[in-house]
Amino acid sequence: MKCPYCNHEITVYRNPIPTVDIIIEREGKIILVKRKNPPFGWAIPGGFVDYGESFETAAAREAKEECSVTLTSLQQFHTYSAPDRDPRMHTVTTVFIATAEGIPVAADDAVDLDFFTEDTLPEEIPFDHRRILTDYFQFRK
Repeated sequence: MKCPYCNHEITVYRNPIPTVDIIIEREGKIILVKRKNPPFGWAIPGGFVDYGESFETAAAREAKEECSVTLTSLQQFHTYSAPDRDPRMHTVTTVFIATAEGIPVAADDAVDLDFFTEDTLPEEIPFDHRRILTDYFQFRK
């Protein structure tokens, strides 16, 4: 490919898309959102990191957009990078554990939300979120 400014040959790289997921804890349970768009199911709240945005800022924005809550603490948990973790494209997620204030209400691309424990997780969980939740509950033990 040629540079549109200087006409020199340049190499184009395809990189994974960065995302964040936020495990929001409240009274011994976590919030999952029911997705409006495919892949459907109950997912950890989260989404894509915007250009020029830190991962922490993206996590706070996504929590506000999908769950209508304001994060009060945020701790980085783990990064998941398997190329097939998202069936739409190669993404890499940094997962955070957080607490939040406000009344959780599903919004944006979440049609519903609910509180779950390890023993009450729903069957339909998209992406690699079941693995993430397994790791999280193990970490909490």
